[in-house]
Amino acid sequence: MLTDTKTLYEYNALPQDYFALMKPRVMSLVIFTALVGFAVRPENMHPFLMLISLLSIAVGAGASGALNMWYDADIDAVMNRTKQRPIPAGRILGENARDFGLVLSALSVITLFLASNILAAGLLAFTIFFYAVVYTVWLKRFTPQNIVIGGLSGALPPLIAISASTGHITIEGLVLCAIIFFWTPPHFWALALVKKQDYHNVNIPMMPNIKGDMRTIYEILAYCIILSVCVYLPIYFGFGDILYAVTALIVGVLHTVSCIMIYIRKDSLTYHKTAMQSFGISIFYLFAVFASLLIEKLFGINFI
Repeated sequence: MLTDTKTLYEYNALPQDYFALMKPRVMSLVIFTALVGFAVRPENMHPFLMLISLLSIAVGAGASGALNMWYDADIDAVMNRTKQRPIPAGRILGENARDFGLVLSALSVITLFLASNILAAGLLAFTIFFYAVVYTVWLKRFTPQNIVIGGLSGALPPLIAISASTGHITIEGLVLCAIIFFWTPPHFWALALVKKQDYHNVNIPMMPNIKGDMRTIYEILAYCIILSVCVYLPIYFGFGDILYAVTALIVGVLHTVSCIMIYIRKDSLTYHKTAMQSFGISIFYLFAVFASLLIEKLFGINFI
């Protein structure tokens, strides 16, 4: 019977199911932020090698997603927002997802090494390990600070891209990494406030479940303040110009107001709606500031 079930799984698995394992939404953010990294410090890297390096970083992110879905299949089957993922929905066997993730991990790291250098490949390998093992296996299930520490894996792509281009760690890469790192907690905790029951059902220690909504809101506001300062570092270090400055100011105010509104409406019927609005605004925030940097570099805008 087990063999028949495996055969059925393998027969039903479609290419789009394996693509879904790679968390394409997360992967698209990785591609975008890494692209900005390449734009900030393109150096003399050949465009073809840059493209191969970008694809390697994207595939590495997809590999992390596949390994995460393999390990989290038990809780994904319970949570409303994840139960239709390929493994809990019965379209892919867990062991096939695991092997898929491991193969992609090896291919992405080796390809990046051949296209760029050992530093970038090492950072990519570290990122995959950090997300798939440190975050997924350990942090996610054992500490309410999971998304803070684990956020490092999502913050590294622009640093990897710049390292692929330059061969060393630069201040630009560290700054872009820091912006994403401090953006992650207010972004994800806004969603966690709404999905608190889901996390409770699977015993995942998210901040609202362990520390309560008010502590989570205070943490959101604290990280929002840190982010509001950190986002101006590109200007301080000379690789952000006037378009970036104006964009950072406008979307920064918008994001800060959205976080404050969560606190103001904490006891109202629109509380969850306000939290989801802040979650959506945070996505626009990160996209806008990185897009402004990309536009400046692509079109050579230089006023400061």
